[in-house]
Amino acid sequence: MSQPSLDRMSEADRLAARRDYLERLTNAQTIEELWKLHCDKMAGYGFDRLIYGFTRYRTATSLGDPEDFVILTNHSEEYTDGFLGKGLYFHAPMVRWALDHEGACSWEILAEMISSGTLTDSERKVIAFNQKHDVTAGYSISFKSISPRTKGAIALTARSGLSQGDIDATWAVHGRDIVVMNNVAHLKILTLPYAGPTRGLTKRQREALQWVGDGKTTADIALLMGLTSATVEKHLRLAREALNVETTAQAVLKAAFLNQMFVLEN
Repeated sequence: MSQPSLDRMSEADRLAARRDYLERLTNAQTIEELWKLHCDKMAGYGFDRLIYGFTRYRTATSLGDPEDFVILTNHSEEYTDGFLGKGLYFHAPMVRWALDHEGACSWEILAEMISSGTLTDSERKVIAFNQKHDVTAGYSISFKSISPRTKGAIALTARSGLSQGDIDATWAVHGRDIVVMNNVAHLKILTLPYAGPTRGLTKRQREALQWVGDGKTTADIALLMGLTSATVEKHLRLAREALNVETTAQAVLKAAFLNQMFVLEN
């Protein structure tokens, strides 16, 4: 849905569209399904490139292992290779803002940061990189955290050709709806199974961890799965390696965090 058609819709039609979106979003069964739905919806408001990020391993000096992040984006590979792959995100001014605040913020604040002369060399390099890739106008939303170790945020980049003034005008009319939709998308993402590039479990590894979570011994699990104890130990070892943890208890916890413990098979 293009922006002009959105502006021409009646309030009743916009309400029906929001309800339809939220119903479909909350019924999504996979992150892939949810993400496509959300990207399409945000594009209707003029935001055609998104980056969502979430970590459960934040400390005072780190956001945790990047391989443990939940990262969703529809930016180009060229952009993500630089911004994410080369770690530019760690020096991005709006990432710094998101870590220190909650709620929504116009990227107009970047102009204030630049004029104040308080940006570091690394932050100026990120701004130059974004300008090169036409990531110049948009909004960031920092989600409310329930733990000091968790943090989630989304960057909504305006469509090429839209100025910050254009997108601010859209936000003035639809901003509360956009925030609510992103809040719901964020909360729904946290309920869905997620496996990063190197964090996926096989069916056998998952089953073994499930039995450990139920308090079963290796001998019990071998009997329940019809395997030898040595084979069970192998599945648990591979699960630990896949999740990059040292103990099976840590593997159970991390798999639970990623909603990989009890997954409905399609």
